[in-house]
Amino acid sequence: MTEGFEFARDGAVARLTFARPSKKNAITHAMWSALPEIVAGVEADPAVKVLVLTGAGEDFSAGADISEFGELRSNAEGAAVYDKAIEAAVRALTGMRKPSIAMIRGNCIGGGCQISVACDFRFAADGSRFGITPAKLGIVYDFVSTRQLVALIGPAHARYFLLSGELITSARAREIGLLNDVFAPSELEDAVARFAETLCSRSQTSIRGMNRIIEKILAGQVEPDAEVDQLRLDALHGEDYAEGVDAFLSRRVPRFKYS
Repeated sequence: MTEGFEFARDGAVARLTFARPSKKNAITHAMWSALPEIVAGVEADPAVKVLVLTGAGEDFSAGADISEFGELRSNAEGAAVYDKAIEAAVRALTGMRKPSIAMIRGNCIGGGCQISVACDFRFAADGSRFGITPAKLGIVYDFVSTRQLVALIGPAHARYFLLSGELITSARAREIGLLNDVFAPSELEDAVARFAETLCSRSQTSIRGMNRIIEKILAGQVEPDAEVDQLRLDALHGEDYAEGVDAFLSRRVPRFKYS
């Protein structure tokens, strides 16, 4: 595992932790570069149904490790190479069929907030802070992450975030739709665990198919294509559909295939 990450699995739930608490879990270039492979491993592991991303200590992540910028982003060419690593990490998370949850405490700023927006769900502790700060660094935010942010919170709030670089509270983040929910710090872990278990109990055929369709919609697709039609057809012929209908008619809890 790349330095700065910790990875663990508890049953069907995998957890990836940003583990540089003394640096507010700032994300190094090596960590950005490692994320696609980590995500691919989660996707390929049949025992894993959900990925939770979180930070060690008091913060989720304060963003990219700017102490590296003098060496790795000292010119336009170096910055372009660095940005490609970030973009690949974001695309890997966005492209996951298995659901991802950002469990947030403390600072969730810059690249940390970018990672959280790329996840499917965001749950935070009361008192967390959020912001995306390219305007403080002379950076133009990348297209995919901008599109994700606009889709999540709308253009007005996205402009506020990106153009001002100001930080907002967890309450405000929940209000504008950046967060799914906010919990007392002592309740966050249990709340996320309960939601992850809910996702694990649902049809994975349904979850992964619908996640793929949502990804296509966010990318600008407005009509179904052959892949969408096939996803829906495969589900209708699958074991989960038969089990779900039988369980509903029998008034029992469904026992979906583990896949």
